[in-house]
Amino acid sequence: MKDQNSIKHRFEVLDIFRGIFASLVFLFHLSPFAETPVLKNSFVENSDMFVDFFFVLSGFVIAYSYQYLGNGQQLKLFLTKRVYRIYPLHFFMLMAFVGMEVAKNLLNPYIKVNNLENPANNVLTFFTSLFLINSTPVPGVADVSWNIPSWSISAEMMAYLVFGGLLVGIHTSGQYKRRNIFYALIILISLACLWQVSGSFQINYSFNYGFLRGILGFFTGVICFNLFSATHLQVRNWPAFLFTAGELVTLALIGFCIYHGEALKSFGIVFEVLFFACIYIFSFEKGILSTGFKSVGLLHKLGQYSYSIYMTHALLISLFNVLFIRILKFSPASYSWLFVVNFVLIYFVSAWTYKNIEMRFQYKSSKKQAEKQEVKI
Repeated sequence: MKDQNSIKHRFEVLDIFRGIFASLVFLFHLSPFAETPVLKNSFVENSDMFVDFFFVLSGFVIAYSYQYLGNGQQLKLFLTKRVYRIYPLHFFMLMAFVGMEVAKNLLNPYIKVNNLENPANNVLTFFTSLFLINSTPVPGVADVSWNIPSWSISAEMMAYLVFGGLLVGIHTSGQYKRRNIFYALIILISLACLWQVSGSFQINYSFNYGFLRGILGFFTGVICFNLFSATHLQVRNWPAFLFTAGELVTLALIGFCIYHGEALKSFGIVFEVLFFACIYIFSFEKGILSTGFKSVGLLHKLGQYSYSIYMTHALLISLFNVLFIRILKFSPASYSWLFVVNFVLIYFVSAWTYKNIEMRFQYKSSKKQAEKQEVKI
């Protein structure tokens, strides 16, 4: 554990990837509205698999921050912090979608509204979203609903519960040195359950078995960090050109596999392995691509706003489509350039939600709050 505590690193490039891949998920959700090769291509149409990068990176980052949870009180604090981090924006966006459903019905006499009654958005799915169980099988739920990306926030929360409970069990039973065996066992159990569901290693589930997908990716990330923790002192001294080669190869393989995602999704574990390799290599930030990414200020902002971009984009795509396609009568082919305008809107809205929701409602310990009060006094 001393090695882990000695790592003082921001992992800036991994944050940047979070922003880039959140932007690609935006393009994935925009593509059904468009008629342009810019968005209608195999790479964009399979970019939903980048969600698994978020799960793996989350496990990596959480393992960096939490190598020890020794009792129920520490577990409660861990889960409280995670809820404060993800729930406020999730709740805000859920209410925004409720408002949009109400507005659709009020405006229907004046504006042509597609899907006036979305059967997926109902009272039952409202409560599954509200209580973050919208990545688990619930009788009567047959599709993603409300804020479509929110199923992955549910899956993330499930992964936190399993990780936190397991970590407490590991420490109270004195099994810390064997922790990676337990983490690997969780991965195998998740894969076995997914195999039971589909008879393959397909992992791209959402409203039903997305929680298994989240747990699988999360614990892959936990093991990735533990490998980084055990090897970083030696590996970081390797020549920079080796890291550059590794960065180029992993990104090329990810691009290739995403492009051929339709064929590879039945072997979804491939994406877990690739994201594992990508996160491990880029965590050292020693290759030429890492240096280049870190020199671009906009990419840092994308990383900073990535959660907001991910959570706000579905609503803003819908509103944007109503304005430009339904009201202003732009052709769907106009998305060859309108996607830039749409993303700029998402970027600025995300900057606002980051500042006013994410940061405003983040967890503050009583000690920090007391210190803040003393400074004000």
